[in-house]
Formats: sequence, C-alpha cells, structure tokens
Amino acid sequence: MALIAYTPGQFLLNMAGVLFEDIFDVKDIDPEGKKFDRVSRLHCESESFKMDLILDVNTQIYPVDYGDKFRLVLANTLKEDGTPDDGEYNPSDSGLSRADQFEYVMYGKVYRIEGDEGGVDAPTRLAAYVSFGGLLMRLQGDANNLHGMEVDNHLYLLIKKLAF
Repeated sequence: MALIAYTPGQFLLNMAGVLFEDIFDVKDIDPEGKKFDRVSRLHCESESFKMDLILDVNTQIYPVDYGDKFRLVLANTLKEDGTPDDGEYNPSDSGLSRADQFEYVMYGKVYRIEGDEGGVDAPTRLAAYVSFGGLLMRLQGDANNLHGMEVDNHLYLLIKKLAF
C-alpha cells in the first residue's frame, strides 16, 4: 500500500467535484431473484454515513460477491482538479483522470429525489435515484450526505473493491 503525502490545500483540490464517498458492505445480492443473466442488484450499507445503497452492476464484467467491501465515489467530473467535463470519455485526453484509480465506472443521470416527511422545513432523509443506461441506483440516508444531488444532473459512479 502506497502512502501519499499531501501539501496543505491539496486534499481539497483532489476532492473537488466529489458529491459523495464512502465504503460499502454488500449485505445481499438479488433478494427478489435474479432478473437478468449479466446483472445483479446489490443491497449495501455504508460504513461511515450509514447510507443504504441498492445498485445494479454488470457482473459479467465486474463480479461482486456477498460480503465484499468497496469504495464508492459519486462525482460530477472525472477531472482531478474538479473542472467540469462534457460527459464524453476520451482516452486520448492527457492528464490524470479520477477513473484511473477505480475498477468499475458508470455515467448516469439523477432522475428522482425523494424526501421523508419527518422534517419541519426540509426532509431529514433523502433517496437519490440514478439511471446508468438502464442500470439503476438508489442511495438513501441522511439528507446532509446528498446535498449535491439534483434532478437532471449527470454524475459518475466509481467503484473499487477493498482487500481485507
């Protein structure tokens, strides 16, 4: 495992464009039964923020097992400096890409955000729904952790399994 030294302010620069990040544990796979040969629906819980995640993954290209742990990042750009991109991946672009650090990357669109009725002025829990070309995600939990999500925004989902 490599150690990385950060200069003051560099950590914030590397986090630019990140909407959400946490470690997730796979708690269940296809609890309602397998619907497609190459896709599994993962039910996961995050370690730090206690968020609930339901995520469709193409398991033909990225196999996932019960009990796996992975780092999940939701970002609005793949550029490390946080500058917006046009949503099209070009492998000839020079420079570092956030995707270089991950094993599985999807690009999608937030299509719905739901809140509970618990708060007086604002909901205390939110659920953000994202479609990645038919593979779906629901991330649900404390509204403070989903403050950067807005309907019709595009985002990247990046995953890397953790060895433990």
